[in-house]
Amino acid sequence: MMKNLYDVVVVGGGPAGLTAALYLARAKYRVVVVEKENFGGQIRITHEVVNYPGVAKTSGAELTETMRKQAESFGAEFMLAEVEKLDLAGDVKTVHTSKGQLQAFGVLLATGAHPRMIGFKGEEEFRGRGVAYCATCDGEFFTGKDVFVVGGGFAAAEEAVFLTKYARQVTILIRKDDFSCAATAAEQAKNHEKIKILCNTEVEEVLGDAALRKIRYRNNKTGEAYEFAAAEGDNLGVFVFAGYAPATSLVEGMGVTDESGYILTDRNQKTAIEGFYAAGDVCAKSLRQVVTAVGDGASAATELEKHASAIQKKTGLKPEMPEAPKQQEVAKAQPEAKSLAPKASGGLFDESMLAQLNTVFGRMASPLVLKLYLDDRPVSSELKGYMEELAKLTDKLSVEVVDDHDEPHTPSVRIYCEDGSWSGLAFHGVPGGHEFTSFVLGLYNAAGPGQPLDEAVLEGAKAIKEQKDVKVLVSLSCTMCPELVTAVQRLAALNPNITAQVYDLNHFPEIKDKYNVMSVPCLVVNDGQQISFGKKNAAQVLELLNK
Repeated sequence: MMKNLYDVVVVGGGPAGLTAALYLARAKYRVVVVEKENFGGQIRITHEVVNYPGVAKTSGAELTETMRKQAESFGAEFMLAEVEKLDLAGDVKTVHTSKGQLQAFGVLLATGAHPRMIGFKGEEEFRGRGVAYCATCDGEFFTGKDVFVVGGGFAAAEEAVFLTKYARQVTILIRKDDFSCAATAAEQAKNHEKIKILCNTEVEEVLGDAALRKIRYRNNKTGEAYEFAAAEGDNLGVFVFAGYAPATSLVEGMGVTDESGYILTDRNQKTAIEGFYAAGDVCAKSLRQVVTAVGDGASAATELEKHASAIQKKTGLKPEMPEAPKQQEVAKAQPEAKSLAPKASGGLFDESMLAQLNTVFGRMASPLVLKLYLDDRPVSSELKGYMEELAKLTDKLSVEVVDDHDEPHTPSVRIYCEDGSWSGLAFHGVPGGHEFTSFVLGLYNAAGPGQPLDEAVLEGAKAIKEQKDVKVLVSLSCTMCPELVTAVQRLAALNPNITAQVYDLNHFPEIKDKYNVMSVPCLVVNDGQQISFGKKNAAQVLELLNK
């Protein structure tokens, strides 16, 4: 019996993938959801969901976490890893991930889509220095400033309203006569006192120096051109919400996509490849909403049940369902989890988090010392308490406060190895929010054995001879930041010539100003010799470091 044999591997942990996992697990099929970032997908960053049937109001994160827990309760498995390649030939497919290979009778691709660039002059040049694509991640950087929103769909309407929390004024530029989304979705934007709407208007160019200072746009009916300039010494922001590009690089050249890159399926979500299905925003369809993604996931799962059953009969293979460990066995294997459980409700970590932490700590090869560099701000007390709570969970971690130091950016925690050497990893601020998981993975990578890497990336990282001091600038609300943080930390753990220092810009505005950062994540190499914006995996970071 193959240990890593599944009935179905679901690639992508958004609403479509989570729904499919729920249906398959409930029908007693072995299913694993592989997600490289955060379970929940794009909807996680939506702060208010009011159009999901049966739920009056919730956040995207809350809604999808409920979906994940439902699927888990029926036995669905979850893996945080990057899918690198799909072999879809034959009865047993192979899914190559950063954590090894998975075999399955069926594969469901539910990778969603990512924000699309428009291509106006200056868009690429000022990306991260005024041009942004995520209001949740970057909105705070534009507090008290003028902001332009480009787009006329649901995302543009909703995010424009969200940006009014920070911006002095929000101007929406719509290239058509009106919003393309439902009137009810646009109503709040149309009636907001801080929002101005210009229809039949397109961006021509953005300009500036180290930061974005001007925007030029034109009425596409009258031909009249306009220019808006920020006040002297100030800057402005341009948020682009012009649709999405499908995340279909895994199936390029397989003949399953349309001219725009979206996957073509039949009404049951089946593609032209036997045993390969797709669901959610990655598919060619007229409406991309949570409710349609959920419907796609359910339809695909129902068909995949039939497919998996047929392949089981044909091959005689049957995936071995994982057994839920008995409570006594859990207590034996993880004695500290039992003693800490009563504290979970009033402490920093809930029971689910404790279980995950104990798994990571149990695999760490050597102890680490968390050296704290503090100042007199309340955030320093928060960091100290956070690290001390973490260290209580395992004998693999100890905390040391460094009183006499010359660390310029405090509070910070530096991760030291058992032999007293610095691992190259540090976090400035408190690694909470979306950075909690990446911090814990950083500990695992520093202690060894660390996350698996492609052999070429592994050898490439070890081969770097020149010093590469890397800063990763983040916001704890950013869902795109952790992938870059984890990638840089993984490389730093392999080579003493690479350092990885993470900064929560909320506590270090001087760092933001020094590098003119208006978007996260931002990667800074050797004090600004190279600056790059956007999420990257380890291979992409290595490529940048070798330039």
